[in-house]
Amino acid sequence: MKLQIATVFSLFASTQAFTTSPSFAAKTTSTTSLAASESDSNSNLSRRQAFASILATTLTLSSAIAAPALAAPRQPMAEYLTEPTDDFKESERQRDEFRRAQLVQKRKFTSVLDRFTFESKTPETFVVDLKELQNLVIETEGMPAGIKKDELVKIIRAKKAKGLWPTEVEYSYQALIREIAYQQSPNREKDMANPL
Repeated sequence: MKLQIATVFSLFASTQAFTTSPSFAAKTTSTTSLAASESDSNSNLSRRQAFASILATTLTLSSAIAAPALAAPRQPMAEYLTEPTDDFKESERQRDEFRRAQLVQKRKFTSVLDRFTFESKTPETFVVDLKELQNLVIETEGMPAGIKKDELVKIIRAKKAKGLWPTEVEYSYQALIREIAYQQSPNREKDMANPL
């Protein structure tokens, strides 16, 4: 439909551009001069008139084509649902359950980190807190949402920088870091024939 309208329009516009009025045909000569003269100003006037008529026709046709499309109210697309489906409700329930579980795990992590940072004073309590953090990493299968490994490392290293960090505490710290790395990207499908 649009192609037919465009074809009709282009044919109409091309015929309008090359038609001459009788007064213009009488004034034209067979030679074309490059210099501007009075006869050229008359020909420019008729070209302007032809251009104006083409422009008016174009605007009329475009408004005639666009008017029905703009006047009709748009109906909502049929593919969008107005009510949530049972699958969507189930996935929302699972998301909420996961968020709640992550919040509980985050509270456990923060309580152990607070105890490690402010209450622990001896190497034995450091080891106990680091092992508890390692068990929480295993239980959560990684870090809980909202706690990043880098933040955890900064807290532990700040405690380490204050001094009193014997070898068994360093072993516990390294075991915690290894467990976090394993839980975040486990390689459970090892190729035993090729250990690399």
